[in-house]
Amino acid sequence: MTNRDPSAPDNVDVSKIHEVMQTETGGRALTGPASVLLFIVPLVWSLFQLWIASPLPYIVNFGILNSTEARSIHLAFATFLAFTAFPMFRGRHDTHIPWFDWILALAASFSAAYLFLFYDQLSERPGAPITQDLVVALGGLVLLLEATRRALGLPLTVVAAVFITYSLAGPWMPDVIAHKGASLNKLASHQWLGTEGVFGVALGVSTTFVFLFVLFGALLEKAGAGNYFIKVAYALLGHMRGGPAKAAVVSSGLSGVISGSSIANVVTTGTFTIPLMKRVGFPATKSGAVEVAASTNGQLTPPIMGAAAFLMVEYVGISYLEVIKHAILPALISYVALIYIVHLEACKLGMKGIERLNKPTLAQRMLTWVVLLLGLIILSFAVYYGIGWTKTLLGDAAVWVLGPLLLVVYMALVAYAAKFPPLEVDDGSTDMTQLPEVAPTVKTGLYYLLPVVVLVWCLTVERFSPQLSAFWATLFMVFIVLTQRPLLAFFRKHEGIGKSIYQGWSELLHAFATGGRNMVGIGVATATAGIVVGTVTLTGIGLVMTEFVEFISGGNLMLMLIFTALISLLLGMGLPTTANYIVVSTLMAPVIVTLGAENGLLVPLIAVHLFVFYFGILADDTPPVGLAAYAAAAISGADPIRTGIQGFAYDIRTAVLPFMFIFNTQLLLIGLTGPLDLVITIVSAVVAILAFSAATQGYWLTRSHKWESALLILIAFTLFRPGFWWDRIYPEYAEQPGAQIVDQIEVLAEDPEVDYVVLQVTLLDISGDERSTWMQLPIAEGGTPEERLMNMGIEGSPDGDRYAVDFIGFDSPAERAGLEFGSTIDVVRVPQERPPRELVYIPALALLALLGWLQVRRRRKENPSETAPAT
Repeated sequence: MTNRDPSAPDNVDVSKIHEVMQTETGGRALTGPASVLLFIVPLVWSLFQLWIASPLPYIVNFGILNSTEARSIHLAFATFLAFTAFPMFRGRHDTHIPWFDWILALAASFSAAYLFLFYDQLSERPGAPITQDLVVALGGLVLLLEATRRALGLPLTVVAAVFITYSLAGPWMPDVIAHKGASLNKLASHQWLGTEGVFGVALGVSTTFVFLFVLFGALLEKAGAGNYFIKVAYALLGHMRGGPAKAAVVSSGLSGVISGSSIANVVTTGTFTIPLMKRVGFPATKSGAVEVAASTNGQLTPPIMGAAAFLMVEYVGISYLEVIKHAILPALISYVALIYIVHLEACKLGMKGIERLNKPTLAQRMLTWVVLLLGLIILSFAVYYGIGWTKTLLGDAAVWVLGPLLLVVYMALVAYAAKFPPLEVDDGSTDMTQLPEVAPTVKTGLYYLLPVVVLVWCLTVERFSPQLSAFWATLFMVFIVLTQRPLLAFFRKHEGIGKSIYQGWSELLHAFATGGRNMVGIGVATATAGIVVGTVTLTGIGLVMTEFVEFISGGNLMLMLIFTALISLLLGMGLPTTANYIVVSTLMAPVIVTLGAENGLLVPLIAVHLFVFYFGILADDTPPVGLAAYAAAAISGADPIRTGIQGFAYDIRTAVLPFMFIFNTQLLLIGLTGPLDLVITIVSAVVAILAFSAATQGYWLTRSHKWESALLILIAFTLFRPGFWWDRIYPEYAEQPGAQIVDQIEVLAEDPEVDYVVLQVTLLDISGDERSTWMQLPIAEGGTPEERLMNMGIEGSPDGDRYAVDFIGFDSPAERAGLEFGSTIDVVRVPQERPPRELVYIPALALLALLGWLQVRRRRKENPSETAPAT
C-alpha cells in the first residue's frame, strides 16, 4: 500500500515524490525531541545568516565575522543537519537518529567550525599546521564526503574522492595528466585550513548570496505566493488551446523566481498542472515532459537563477546585474518557445481551452493583455527611473521617503486584495471545467510583487551587493508574512485577528526552518565542489586540461563545445546544478576561452559560463538519471525514462541556444550599438526560436514535410547567426601585418564606433614553444598613435612583418590580456566597411513567408471548412 496525501491529486504516489525530493528536504521523518531539534537548528541557521548579512553587527560593534569565519559556521550548520536529517542508509533509521549519527554530526560540525574556533591560532602558523590541525582537516574531509553522500548521493562524493586521489597519486598517473603529487600534510592544509579548497569561493557564495535567496523563496512560498502565481497563470492562459500546459510553463517560470530548483518546481507546480494537463487531453508522458521542460528552465529565469548564477559573479568578475542582463534574452525566448511548443502539441491533438466564468469579448481580451503588458513595463520603468530620479533629487534621504511610501503602497494593496475572495489551493483531483476571472485573481496578490520590486530596486538603483539586496528583500518579506493575515482579517472585518497574528508568526518560523533545511544540500555541495577547485590550484591540472582537450578535439572549437556539453550533461545526471557548474566551469571554461582565442574566436567569459550553466540544468531531464523527470513521472504515472526523453526533446531549443550565443554574443546583449539593434536582435531571436521549435515538432500551420522542417531549421540558423553567411560574402575584418600596428591604431582611433583592436600574437609557453592566439585590447587615449600604443602597455619595434614587443606596462590592458615581454604581434585585424549583416534576414523571412503560404494552402485543401490557421 502506497503512502497517500489527502491533499494530493489522484494517481500521485506521494512516496515516490518524497523519495525524489529527499536530496532537497531531508530524508528523515522524525518525531519527539529530535524533530524539535531539527526544527530549531535550521531556524537558528536562518537567523545567523540574516545577522551576518545585515548592517547590525557593524552598528552595535558585535558579532562581526570575516568571510572565512562565516563560511566555517555556515558549513558547521550544513554538516550537522546532513548527518541528523539524512540516514546513513536509505530505509533505515528513518524515524529516529541513532547515537552514532549524533557523534558524527557533532564531529563534522566541530571540524567545519575549526577555522572559526581556532582562527587566531591558525593565522599565527600559516602553512605550518600542527598535528591537531591535520587530524581535524583529514577527518573533516572524510566527514564532508560522507555528508555529501547522504544528502546528495554517490556521484558528487565519487567525483571529489577521485580528485583527492589524483592530488595524492600524481606521480603514478598517465604522462598526459601526471604531476609531482602532494603529501597528506599539504593536501589537508590546502583543502581544509585555507580558502583555496573547501572554504573557497563556492562555499563563500553559498554563505553570502545563496542562503538569503533560498530563504526569500521559502518565505514567498509560505506566504502563499506560489499558489497565487499558479492561479494567475491559469486565469491568463487556461482559455487557450492546451491552456493548462501553457499555464504550467508560466507558473513554473514564476516559481523559478521563488525556488531556482527544477525538482522543487516540478513537485510544487506539477502536482496540480500535470493532472489537469492529462484531463484536458495531454498524454501522461507529454504532461510530465511539459512540466519538466518548464521547471528546468525555471533556473534560467532572472532575477533568481539558482546558486550557480551567484557563483558567476565571483568567477567571471562582473556584477550580478550584469549576469541578469546577459541571461535575460535567452531565458525569455526559451520560455516563449516552450509555450509555442505546447500550442503546437495542442493543435496536433485538436484540443480546446477551458471556458471562463464570464467569457470576455475579443476587445476585452486584447485590453486585458495590453493593460497587463503596460502594467509590467510601467512597473519596471517606475522602479528604475522613478526611484533613480528620486535618489538624484533627495540623495541619501530618498530611502526615508521611499520606505514609508512602500509601506503605504503595501497597506493599500492588501486593503484592495481584501475586497476579493481569498484564493483556494488547487485540488488536482477535481475537474477544472471553468476558469476564474483574470482581474479578481490578479488583484488578490499584487502585494507579492513588492518584495521583488525591493530586490530590483536594491540591485539596479542602489547598486547594493546581491547579499545586501537579498537581505532587504527578505526583511520586507518577513514583514509581509507577519502582517498580511492580520491586515486581511482587519480589512475584511473578520474576527480572530489574534489568531491571524499567531498564524503569521508560526508561518515565519516554519519558513525559516524550511529555508535552512533546503540549504543543506547546497551547503555541502558547494563545500565538496570546492575540493575540485582546490585540486586544480594544487596540482595545476587546469593547464593540462587545455592540452588534453585540444588533443581530443583536434583544436576544433565546435567539437570542444560539444565535448564540454556532453561532460556537463554526464556530470549533471548525478550532481546538483551548482556542483556541476563549479566542476565543469573550473576545468573547461578557461580551456574554451583559450582555444577559442587560438582559433580566432574571442569568446566572452560570461558566454562560456552560461554555456556550462545551461547544460548543467538540462541534465535534470536527461535520461537515464534525470531527477526532474522522475519527479514528474511519479505524479503523471508515466515511465520516467520516456518522460525524460520527451522532456529533452522539448528542451532541444534550450540546448541550441548556448551554441548560438557563443558565436553570436548579441543574444547576450553584448556588442549592441543602440535601441534599434536591440529591437532587431530580440525580434530575430524570437522568430528564430519559434521557427526552430516548429521544425522540431514537425508541425507549424499544419503537419510539416521533412523538407519543410529542414528549411525551418535553416531559417532559424540564419536568424540566429546572420554573420555565418554574411562573413563569407563580405568579410568583417581585413588582416594587416603586425608591423603596421601604429598606422592601424591611428586609423581605428578615428572611427567613433571602434574602441578596441584585435591582434594575433605569438607567445612563448613555459617550455619555450611558440603558441599563436588572438586577443582584443581597448584603444587607449593619447595625442599620437605611439602614445596610444604606449598607454595600452606596449612598447616595441617592427621586425619584418611582425612587431616585436620589448616592454609590457605593469597592470596595463596589454598585461591583463596576456601579452608578454618577448612576444610578437603578427596580425592586426581592421574592421571593413560593409552592408549590415541583418540584410540576410530578408531572404530568410521571405522563405519563411513562402513556407507559411504553402502550409496554409495545404491546410485548406485538407480541411476545406477551415479558412484560417488556428491561433
